[in-house]
Amino acid sequence: MTDAVIIGVGLHPFGRFPGKPALDMGADAVRLALADAGVTWPQIQGGYIGSYEVANPDAIVGRLGLTGVPLRGVFNGCATAGTAVALAARAIETGEHDLTIAIGLDKHPRGAFAADPSVAGIPSWYGQTGMFLTTHFFGMKINRYMHDHGISHETLARVASKNFRNAAGNDKAWRRTPLSVGEVLASPVLNYPLRQYMYCGPNEGAAAIVLCRADQAHKYTSTPVRVRATALRSRRLGAFEVQSPSFPVGELVESPTVDASRAAYEAAGIGPEDVDVAQLQDTDAGSEIIHMAENGLCKDGEQERLIAEGATEIGGRLPVNTDGGLLGNGEPIGASGLRQIHEIVLQLRGTAGDRQIPGTPRVGYTHLYGAPGASAVTILSI
Repeated sequence: MTDAVIIGVGLHPFGRFPGKPALDMGADAVRLALADAGVTWPQIQGGYIGSYEVANPDAIVGRLGLTGVPLRGVFNGCATAGTAVALAARAIETGEHDLTIAIGLDKHPRGAFAADPSVAGIPSWYGQTGMFLTTHFFGMKINRYMHDHGISHETLARVASKNFRNAAGNDKAWRRTPLSVGEVLASPVLNYPLRQYMYCGPNEGAAAIVLCRADQAHKYTSTPVRVRATALRSRRLGAFEVQSPSFPVGELVESPTVDASRAAYEAAGIGPEDVDVAQLQDTDAGSEIIHMAENGLCKDGEQERLIAEGATEIGGRLPVNTDGGLLGNGEPIGASGLRQIHEIVLQLRGTAGDRQIPGTPRVGYTHLYGAPGASAVTILSI
């Protein structure tokens, strides 16, 4: 198989854009990615597009050009973009196409996500008792983790403060006002121990990436970024995941994040020690902490020391969520993972501006996690 490389990235700002449809945001992101790659829409031979709110996201071709391109819709909750990237890369690796695109877009209404529990295979009583809340689940999960591994409330606040500070240097981020650790700790508790400024929020935005065969990349760019590995895993029996109606009896089974991470490292032929910069799913500050360990970047409990030492800061040993993550950018589900890819590509190219990490990063890592228990990992390198 031939390698797939990323030759173009495009990102529509994340936030709130009254009167602007999600498809228009997606078209803007695609045009930016095409321009970055130096290709035109008619050259794209195939693609994958994901969205939660848009019923037929493939209708974006009406904005871009009716070329007959096979543009397939995908959805895997918060892991949607990981799926789109994996399939766009796979189409190149198997020789189906030479030039592909992955697109994500969404326009969520204000407020928390809501749905009938039956769509997740959960009985109606679960919703009627107020348990069908992701904020509640993430609060319970990090509360137990803090108890078991000695994580402090201040560490939660340090994560949130870091991500808002990073977002302040990102002109496409949503929440660009830096918040101190004290200001985060002073915000109201929503689901203990998580406070208002420790949660991300649903919002609007779009992103796109253009991929091609590695042996043809020289025609388009001098800085191709290789898709080293992709992996997607769903939950296993006994795992405690989003929307679980009960806590498993007996020994806990590892999260799908652990499974996806291990599979990606193995496929890439590297280990966690080789990662120079990472984008981790930070639906809340506690999630970033847990995901550091689940992705093999540290051991359980080491986060307390690492975060206090500044290891995950832009200038630290392992920068995490350099663009502000979900906390700073919000989460339009279909686009969120492609925003992560966009940031890693900029970091590996050395073009991330004020938030560029020091040295010469070679390996970037992205991770997504969502309901009801699916995780996607993408490893990129130059």
